[in-house]
Amino acid sequence: MTTVRTLDSLLADALRGDRPTALEALALLPAAPSHALVGVADALAEAGHGRAVTYSRKVFIPLTRLCRDVCGYCTFAEVPREAGKPYLEPADVLDIARAGEAAGCREALFTLGDAPEARYGVARNALRALGAASTLDYVRESAARVLRETTLLPHLNAGLMTEDDLRALRPVAVSMGLMLESTSERLCARGGPHFGSPTKAPARRLAVIDAAGRLGIPFTSGLLIGIGETRAERIESLLALRELHDRHGHLHDLILQNFVAKPDTRMAQHPDAALEEQLWTNAVARLLFGPAMSIQAPPNLRSAHLAAIATSGINDWGGVSPVTPDHVNPESPWPAIAALSAVTQSVGKVLVERLAIAPRHAREPERWVDAALATRVRRAVDADGYVRDDHWVAGSGAPLASSAVPAVQPRRVSAGVQRALDQARRGVALEEADLRVLFAARGEDFAALVQAADALRAERVGDAVGYVVNRNINYTNICTYHCGFCAFSKGRSSRDLRGPGYLLDLETVAQRAEEAWRLGATEVCLQGGIHPTFDGNTYLDILGAIKAAVPQIHVHAFSPLEVTHGAQTLGLGLADYLARLKAAGLGSLPGTAAEILDDRVRAVICPDKLDTAQWLEVVGTAHRVGLPTTSTIMFGHVDDTGDWARHLLRLRAQQQATGGFTEIVPLPFVHMEAPLWRKGRTRNGPTLRESLAMHAVARLALAGVIDQVQASWVKLGVDGLQAALQSGASDMGGTLMNESITRAAGGQCGQSVDAERFTDLAAAIGRQAWQRSTLYRPVAHTAGSLQAPVPEPTSNSHWANA
Repeated sequence: MTTVRTLDSLLADALRGDRPTALEALALLPAAPSHALVGVADALAEAGHGRAVTYSRKVFIPLTRLCRDVCGYCTFAEVPREAGKPYLEPADVLDIARAGEAAGCREALFTLGDAPEARYGVARNALRALGAASTLDYVRESAARVLRETTLLPHLNAGLMTEDDLRALRPVAVSMGLMLESTSERLCARGGPHFGSPTKAPARRLAVIDAAGRLGIPFTSGLLIGIGETRAERIESLLALRELHDRHGHLHDLILQNFVAKPDTRMAQHPDAALEEQLWTNAVARLLFGPAMSIQAPPNLRSAHLAAIATSGINDWGGVSPVTPDHVNPESPWPAIAALSAVTQSVGKVLVERLAIAPRHAREPERWVDAALATRVRRAVDADGYVRDDHWVAGSGAPLASSAVPAVQPRRVSAGVQRALDQARRGVALEEADLRVLFAARGEDFAALVQAADALRAERVGDAVGYVVNRNINYTNICTYHCGFCAFSKGRSSRDLRGPGYLLDLETVAQRAEEAWRLGATEVCLQGGIHPTFDGNTYLDILGAIKAAVPQIHVHAFSPLEVTHGAQTLGLGLADYLARLKAAGLGSLPGTAAEILDDRVRAVICPDKLDTAQWLEVVGTAHRVGLPTTSTIMFGHVDDTGDWARHLLRLRAQQQATGGFTEIVPLPFVHMEAPLWRKGRTRNGPTLRESLAMHAVARLALAGVIDQVQASWVKLGVDGLQAALQSGASDMGGTLMNESITRAAGGQCGQSVDAERFTDLAAAIGRQAWQRSTLYRPVAHTAGSLQAPVPEPTSNSHWANA
């Protein structure tokens, strides 16, 4: 016998992730008032989407207003004598699209009547004149034209389609849609709103939605509320959509649109959908679908009640156009985006722009979008799948807006963010779910995050800002590995190179170390490619040359990949080889080659490199033999916030096991010359908000375990460095003198920063710089470190069997 829970139990269980069954929904929810449901629904929406309420900045392209249907509420469809031109001409389509592009739109919404050629000879004649075999053929040509001529991404509302139609349209659209409206057959009977409209037969519509799912097409569907259906019928319609979505995962947006009566239609006297019914439907949909579904309420159809709607379980306002009217509801103008943002903010939420594809699907374009469009999607979004919220890119050196670090004290912080911040303040270890919530923080939540991280930084390490006077020596850029993010390494043959390959001889390496010491450096940092002639003795010889020339200088050298290569080529275990390196003068290891400690990501960006367990084994072994290391995270490419969270947790666990990490260094991905980016397979690096959030979350996640958070001026630029120092970072890294790796990737922030400049940068934000050693101790060698000139950029012209 099936047990039906009480409504209170059902709601309590929903908050724990348990969706109502169909039986329970039909038994309990029709009689439930909206006020009993909306609080739980809003909490579920926040669990799935945080404080974000999305919208798409779109332009509306009504390709044809002729339609074979005669729905009782529709003013969009026209008969030939009213329609003027049966179809927009190609030039008309482009004019509208370009106007939208100029206004900052990203979506081209194609809407049209359903297969008018099945009813009207004038439509058939017009299609022949346009050289199109059908309306759907013309849709495909028009969408392709918009893709070729503009930056807009098409979304197609093209009516009933066969599986072949959907397959043909997929290459020219990032998403499509077809409103189910209702599964009630009686609405199609004589006197009903769908009488005389053959495409509104529920089974035919469900068949299209199912076919889209089989083809992996992000698809919009939903209900029209208040056209004569009962609450139970609404639930049945939602359950039918849920069944298809559970099967395919393709419903990227569920639209719940309230009926508004229009003059000169058969339903002109029918009452508008009541607010109570809309709030109830929003909440029931959220309960049935759970936290992750994107649920939309159009903001122009009930503009006086947007605050109530925003807190009833939705997370999306749908498309809003600054250029074209809502041709389906022309009597209801779009709200201004600034006004929509204000009302969204008034209920403690944040308006966030998305593409014509919901963020959940935009995060996986290789799965959901045709290969021809996937690159355009990747390059437009951040790690959460939202539209990039600034024009900043890592390595650009571009100046920042003055508001990059929020100074205003937040008044309303979401429950998840507040809980995570409170735990961090109390010293409670944060877990993956907490970190993901913090990485997603926007608006007041983001302000609370960076301010909490900055306060914890002051508590843990004080206000002094560290830096080390050092020099980079990259002894070769010839590498046998093929990391997709690396533009520094070159192939084995000069024919493969975008620039010259080089290999410094030992004398040149020693000379550069000696010059660095004369200029006040206390450290040389050495890394290079894995040259085909290198073995474990190569690294020992490099150490010997440097220590013979400058015995006092600290050698910070050799990534875990280089260490592994050296040990394997000599047939030694890691511990034995690391002990030899230490005896030869190695002082510490850079914790590079970590990238993202997640093998799913590594399989894309560095498939032939160390895996996660191997990287952790190298650094753990180094710690055990008495060699400290840094730790890094290189983020903003094909990764997501879950990958970031797991990376930080793995670093925390390793530090708790072996100690030895001196700092965490977040490294924003510099994309401009990266091979994978040039192939269209990565994002454009992290946004500024994501970069600052990484420093802040690292501070909170690693507090008491790794207390130094270093910001990379090479990646962030000097403005970004200062912003990071106000977001939880405590260190400015090294002067570098000759930075090569980021510069090869397209970085424009320079090759060096002298110590005096570091002092000025810290003072400008009310902090005091201190010169430290590699291991965060007072320096013993300072002569010339503030006044000495920076060496000229190196030519790397000294070759030895390159």
